[in-house]
Amino acid sequence: MAWSTRKLFARLNTRRVVTGVVASFFILLGLGGWFVYEKLPRIPGVPKSPVVGVPPGALDHAPQPAYAGDHPRKSGRPAEYFPFPIAIGETGPVETLFAGPSTYPFLCGENKITGAQPLVDNHKGEGVPVFALNEDGQQTDEIIGYSRDCSHSTSVSYVYRSTIDGQFHPLENVQNDIDQVTVNGKTTDFVVRLETGTINRFFYSIAVLRGEGETAEKPNTSNWNKRLIYQFRGGVGVGRRQGNVSRKAIVERRADQLARGYAVVYSTANQTSNHYNIWLAEDTARRLKKQFSALYSEPLYTVGIGGSGGAIQQYLLAQNAPGVLDAALPLYSYPDMVSQTIYVFDCEPLEYFFDVVAAEDPRWRDVSEREAVIGLATKEEFDHRFKVLENAAAFFDGRYRATANGASECVQGWRGLVPLVNNPNFVHFSNSFADHVAEKTHWSHWEDLRDFYGADQNGYANSAWDNQGVQYGLQALKQGHINVDEFLRLNATIGGWKDPTEQGGEKLWFMNGEVFPVELSVWSEHNMNLGSLDNPAPRSIANVAAIEGIFRSGHVFLGDVEIPILDVRHYLEGELDMHHSLASFSSRERIRRARGHADNQLIWMSHKSYDPVDEALDIIDHWMQKIIEHPELGVAGNKPVEATDRCFDKDGNVMAAGPGVWNGEWNHKPAGACMQQYPIYSTPRLMAGAPITGDVFKCALQPVERAVAKNLYGEATANIVERIEDLRRIFPDGVCNYNAPDIGRPKNPLFQKGGDVMIAGHPVSADYRQLGEAVAQEDEPAGEEIQPMPVSVEDPEAAENNL
Repeated sequence: MAWSTRKLFARLNTRRVVTGVVASFFILLGLGGWFVYEKLPRIPGVPKSPVVGVPPGALDHAPQPAYAGDHPRKSGRPAEYFPFPIAIGETGPVETLFAGPSTYPFLCGENKITGAQPLVDNHKGEGVPVFALNEDGQQTDEIIGYSRDCSHSTSVSYVYRSTIDGQFHPLENVQNDIDQVTVNGKTTDFVVRLETGTINRFFYSIAVLRGEGETAEKPNTSNWNKRLIYQFRGGVGVGRRQGNVSRKAIVERRADQLARGYAVVYSTANQTSNHYNIWLAEDTARRLKKQFSALYSEPLYTVGIGGSGGAIQQYLLAQNAPGVLDAALPLYSYPDMVSQTIYVFDCEPLEYFFDVVAAEDPRWRDVSEREAVIGLATKEEFDHRFKVLENAAAFFDGRYRATANGASECVQGWRGLVPLVNNPNFVHFSNSFADHVAEKTHWSHWEDLRDFYGADQNGYANSAWDNQGVQYGLQALKQGHINVDEFLRLNATIGGWKDPTEQGGEKLWFMNGEVFPVELSVWSEHNMNLGSLDNPAPRSIANVAAIEGIFRSGHVFLGDVEIPILDVRHYLEGELDMHHSLASFSSRERIRRARGHADNQLIWMSHKSYDPVDEALDIIDHWMQKIIEHPELGVAGNKPVEATDRCFDKDGNVMAAGPGVWNGEWNHKPAGACMQQYPIYSTPRLMAGAPITGDVFKCALQPVERAVAKNLYGEATANIVERIEDLRRIFPDGVCNYNAPDIGRPKNPLFQKGGDVMIAGHPVSADYRQLGEAVAQEDEPAGEEIQPMPVSVEDPEAAENNL
């Protein structure tokens, strides 16, 4: 009996232990799932007003040729027909002036300033539903119509900054706590007139200090310093949405400048998270400036300001449309968007190789080892933003159990953006569209700009991305960081991205609602062409007409800009931020290549704890005043003595300033004082031999024998010759010759140099000079075109003719 009792208790205790373990497991699993779910981004839920329909024919996806017209710098602009200003209660123009017809679907955003819905413009079920309001002004479920074009009536409100909390509040809520500012030599209330409405279907905002005795209908300029800031914003967008507007986007963001008397204008058409069409950005900027000038007057000058995609717009508008901006203050800049895709699209194939294909080599688990190939910054002991997701997926997928320690900029900065830009089947806000609309829409950057890239016979937009002949890790091979076996395996494995018709949906995000995404793929390798040394993967071959179209349409920064440019950024390489400082020097070299100098561009870099924007605006103001007084001296001739390159520490102290502080490997000179403090990194394409300008979309090809004869492989040449057959199989059409021009770049100049440029209303002579010391690779002498076909390495005559 005692024995039976003991056995019974033993069984009960065992059962309790097992039950406890199982319960604990599921509790931990649930907590882990909750933690992952809370920590990771997700697709937004279905809004109350999704896009439910589009006009007939909007999603026909017909084939079309790439753009073959004049560059915007060369072509004229039509006369404005809309009668500005837009009066309070009225709506702005819907169709653009010259940027082309409206595209659909188009998702209406939220006006967080007024809280109003878009106006009804149809009863056909096109666009988003608009709901009736109850007696309290709240939305009901009754649909009274639909808004296809998302127009809003122009409205004006006043906000003030409080001395109590330093925040902005509606003026009607004032409690005798209005802050004071000094402008134009006198003290005045810090009260801002804030106007909002729509132009070209996008929200716009105008913010200016309230003038003496003004009314909402008739603003007064007494507290305006006659200088206009055009606010630009960034993000990665693929079109199809209006974006949101809020008081924070303009008033809070530019509070310091408003306090100094600057006027500020902004449009969601100038926020690249909404689109990357530079024609649309310019069209809207011109119209918004007309609205401003019709209400106030012509500004003394207009200075652009904005980061990332906001910086891109400034560089491109300065190139394409002189006169829209008189000066530029690009923050966290890139030269343009499309040339970023050149190296960004390399990231995931390279990371997949290191993480999965070559996972048996423990060397690649140290991310610092990868830097010799990817070029971009790496950092050990860095928990990147996908780490939690990878840890969760490791329960189901062994590929995630031996991923690298730390991360690279490829992962932390760029992961997730390749499918957004490249995959027509994926967009993270698809739930904002009815299923039948989302499924029929081609999402991607290429589709957003299909008028310029063109579209193939299947109706999919052409791509400008190409990696045919790109020898990944070439510099690493030459420097001895990898051997020939590793070099060949790497290049045989990495093919290109599949054609749009072959791409499947993404398995990247936790946003699909699955708690444990068994089919997770952070690399999107199912949309890649992959291979092996025995069966090398095919590379991507871009549509040459698409590349030419994107050059001709002004979406590539060529460097031909005259206005003062002060390129400002925080040094963020330690955070593996995508806004790497190399981009500023790519812009500088493009400017130098186009104009023979870059005296109109300054580069400022600071510790992230210090913001030098106000100092930069003061430099710009001094520079502009001198140009206005002496336009005959030009931009460089009016450059103030304090307008120099510089770098700042965390307290705002200038660590170094003057010519040469940014010298470095990028221009083949000893590192300057600022470069030593804030060293720049590279990109996968630069590590494959491309120039610092970063604007070669499709390289000219040369037979591998010619590359060998030119000593392209340095000390590894002998080992390459021993494996020449493998190299031929991997690169059957040849390897990149970066001393020759981009195959897709138009052969003739896109616009003529010379003449005057209008800056602040004054004609300023364009300053072109003879090119000095070369930095980027120069073109080879003109001669017989080399056909991209292999020749026999044993043929002495052939080898000699291809030196």
